[in-house]
Amino acid sequence: MNILDNYLAINGNALTVRNERMKLIAENIANASTPNFKAKDLDFAKAMAKFQAKGIDLVATDELHIGTPENFTTRTDDALVYRVPLTPSLDQNTVELSIEQANYGKAAAQYQASLQFLESRLGGLRKALRGD
Repeated sequence: MNILDNYLAINGNALTVRNERMKLIAENIANASTPNFKAKDLDFAKAMAKFQAKGIDLVATDELHIGTPENFTTRTDDALVYRVPLTPSLDQNTVELSIEQANYGKAAAQYQASLQFLESRLGGLRKALRGD
């Protein structure tokens, strides 16, 4: 891994994990009225630890785009957690719509913050390359 990969990898990894978390929360919202559906979430720290343990970074699969390795998914048993509802429903669905909506808003803000950190790092790199 080169210096540039080390400089940018954590931000790309964080974006990938935050995106997976937003997908899970959206899935919870979509299944709010599905009987026996169990609301899920992603433990950010455990998912990021998985990246670090496996040494997985975003890699260029083509000179025009970037992707993640095909064998990687953040939806693993060790990072996936199930929500315990404050008010259980009769149909055993554990989705509480207002809580999921609030969590989605928070997750979107965290995703945006991670994106801004990456943009800041790239801006610093651009300045260094221009000699500002």
